[in-house]
Amino acid sequence: MDFARRLEEAQTLADIFELVKRAVETVLGRSRAGLMLALADLGNSPQGFLGAFYPIATNVIVMNKVPLIRIQETNPDLYRHYAFYVLMHEYLHSVGFIDELVCREQALRVAQTLFGPDHLVTQVATDFSHFFPNLVFPDAAWQPRDLRLEFVPGFDRGSASYFA
Repeated sequence: MDFARRLEEAQTLADIFELVKRAVETVLGRSRAGLMLALADLGNSPQGFLGAFYPIATNVIVMNKVPLIRIQETNPDLYRHYAFYVLMHEYLHSVGFIDELVCREQALRVAQTLFGPDHLVTQVATDFSHFFPNLVFPDAAWQPRDLRLEFVPGFDRGSASYFA
């Protein structure tokens, strides 16, 4: 499978996630079904931003919608690559790579194996901060008052056994 071509053809976060699942299974032999994606405003810190998180032992990935919007506005060519990496990182947590360093190493392994060393996904996996200096507002540290989750419908399509 040509993962680079398939990523360029992906239209939605659900499309990207289906590719993430296939990538992880191809390289690491691990898979999991039944996950949901929730988008939320996770705030900002002068030291960086939280791209997403996976609450251990749940079936939801929570992705920060603010960086997604900012990337779409400022560098749309990077959008799919960023989304792929962040979703893969959290998916790796969900399939058992709990330790953050191990998870990053496995994400880089998958990226290098399937995309090669020069592809943007691999570059993002190698040095995430290099690509996103404009997403952090240096003088602002804020958190939303409440966490409002917006669930993405039809996210984990591969786990559906039938279609209504």
